[in-house]
Formats: sequence, structure tokens, C-alpha cells
Amino acid sequence: MRYFESILETIGNTPLVKLPKIMAGVPCLALAKLEMMNPGGSVKDRIGEKMIEDAEAKGLLRPGGTIIEPTSGNTGLGLAMVAAIKGYRTVFTMPDKMSREKIDLLKALGARVVVTPTAVPPEHPDSYYRVAERIHRDTPNSILPNQ
Repeated sequence: MRYFESILETIGNTPLVKLPKIMAGVPCLALAKLEMMNPGGSVKDRIGEKMIEDAEAKGLLRPGGTIIEPTSGNTGLGLAMVAAIKGYRTVFTMPDKMSREKIDLLKALGARVVVTPTAVPPEHPDSYYRVAERIHRDTPNSILPNQ
């Protein structure tokens, strides 16, 4: 039986599936990579893992560190999952239009979620971008990957 030591080893190890009907009559092999089978359900798991690994390699993210990110999508989930496994804290800023389920999922992974108003321009001090920058400035040993 094959098994993994960590769920992180499964990121990107998604199946390839041959697409014979789509390519009927065309002399080439076409494959679909099933990224939805990543542990967080998205290709963004790869991005989250890579952002954290890059920050670690550059010495920007150290043990006990905090990852702060404005997010409205699956990158936040990828970051939260990898951070939880590696022992980092996470803080995500999100516009108030985000679903309760997405917010709850991030919280279930240990994240602090700060909800901000949607109806403000990106440069406004209350936008989820600016709030993330402010939290980063006020949080020692933190990074703002800023996807």
C-alpha cells in the first residue's frame, strides 16, 4: 500500500487522464490534469505551498511567523492549509461579499479572518488590500506574500 507521510506530499500529485473522445482523429495524446484532486480542491494549493517555501528559503518566514494575505479565492485556502501543517499563523483579509462557507473553512484551518467592505476602491484604507498591509506592518515576524 502506498501512503504519504504528510498531506503536503500530495499537492500536485494529481492524476492525469487521457482524453480519447476529445482527440478522436487527431494523432496526439491529450491529457487532463485533475487539479481539483489536490487536498484543498484547487490548483491554488500549489501556489500556496510555493509562496511559503519561497519565503522560507529567503529567510523571510521563520518559525512562529505569521502569513498575512488579502484573498477572495482559493489561494487563501492553499496558504491556510500549508501554514497549518507547518505551524505558521495566518491572517486573511476578505471583502464582505465572500461566502460564509469560505470564511468558515479558513477559520477551521486556524486562520484569523478580517472581513472588510466590498464597496470601496482598492486604494481606500478599508479595502482588504490596505487592511492586510496595515496588519502586516503591525505584526512582527510576518510576511505579506501578496500573490
